[in-house]
Amino acid sequence: MTYDKITIELTNYKKEFWNLMMKGTKGNYENLKGGKISNEMFVLPYDSNKKYNELINDECVFRRIATNIKANDSDHTLFVSDSDDVAEWNLTNIEDIKNVINNFTKKRMECHTLSIITRLDEDIVHDSQFDTEDYLIKHFAKSFGKAEENAFINGTGVNMPIGILNDTDGAEVGVITNEITFDDVIALYFSLKSEYRTKGSWLINDEIAKNLYTLKDADGNYIWNHNSNTIMGRPVYITNAMPSTGKAIAFGDFSYYWITIRMPISARSINELFCGNQQVGYLAKEYLDGILIRTDAIKVLQLN
Repeated sequence: MTYDKITIELTNYKKEFWNLMMKGTKGNYENLKGGKISNEMFVLPYDSNKKYNELINDECVFRRIATNIKANDSDHTLFVSDSDDVAEWNLTNIEDIKNVINNFTKKRMECHTLSIITRLDEDIVHDSQFDTEDYLIKHFAKSFGKAEENAFINGTGVNMPIGILNDTDGAEVGVITNEITFDDVIALYFSLKSEYRTKGSWLINDEIAKNLYTLKDADGNYIWNHNSNTIMGRPVYITNAMPSTGKAIAFGDFSYYWITIRMPISARSINELFCGNQQVGYLAKEYLDGILIRTDAIKVLQLN
């Protein structure tokens, strides 16, 4: 079901969603049924969902550097494929074509659910000057963005995405060292195939960034270009979901990490659970998965 299309075409959907679902007042369920998922969960109205996606891109580094795919029409397992396609001259017979077709790597992508429950005082919710939509969308984006980023990096694949640091399906180890040196960073850069280096990025946390920011070679040259915030001409992204030990630096083409959004974020109010505290609760859910399609597209420095 194409939820974005439904919430655009139903002109009263947004009004009913925020009045009925999020303020706990009675409304017309007929105007909401097109966006119903299950258990009284409804997808965000189109404009609200668009605003949410803009905000979460700011909150989650991975959303900006990975490949984002929408697969709204199914919540079943998807199989995604990738291959090293090489253009060839004179590909004429059926056997050659068959060999090319068979050169695919298939990976499973599930529909994992990420949930959050938050609450607000009833007085605030029913205050006409309080923008409930703006507050909740920002809150959801911040909370989900933090959880997503941790999963895209450290995820186990059990009820969550498989992260790039996963020992089995994550990035390959390019350098192993006891202490990060100038030469180690250079070695990590060149451990990656040139086809991935051209669009490569660095991913580190604050502590490692502080180390690299002051790292110099024997002639006193900084490895970090302080004017462009690049290392070896490639941009640096900082997220504290990356560890300070173990696989502490990742470098590569993160577009080979695919994030599959299975449907827009959904939400509902929970009045009964928090009414004793004069509060309104809000349950929101995301449905997505993430996996590194090519494990050699990113290399990590392992710090022992």
